[in-house]
Amino acid sequence: MDVFPIILVIHLILAIALVGVILLQRSEGGALGIGGGGGGGLMSGRAAGNLLTRTTAILAGSFFVTSMGLALIANIRTGGGSPFERINDVAPVSAPAEPVAPTGPSAPLTR
Repeated sequence: MDVFPIILVIHLILAIALVGVILLQRSEGGALGIGGGGGGGLMSGRAAGNLLTRTTAILAGSFFVTSMGLALIANIRTGGGSPFERINDVAPVSAPAEPVAPTGPSAPLTR
């Protein structure tokens, strides 16, 4: 069974979730006055910050693990090694051809 597509789908879901969680976090700089939010809410500012920070760390770690897994699977699929190592395998270098010696003078051109 090929696990590459499964890990790839998980990787894409993690990427989208990571972007979403990062965008939910409160902006420290207040660049355009957005993201600060008002007073009321389900959680206090500190509890929401801790939850979002922990969620971001877990998603980022999972994203890293799936990235490494996809890279290892791709390396196994292609036979391993660097593409630069396979250059000599594809087109082996042979000795240069001997130059052809001229057979003799050619006939002069007449006008």
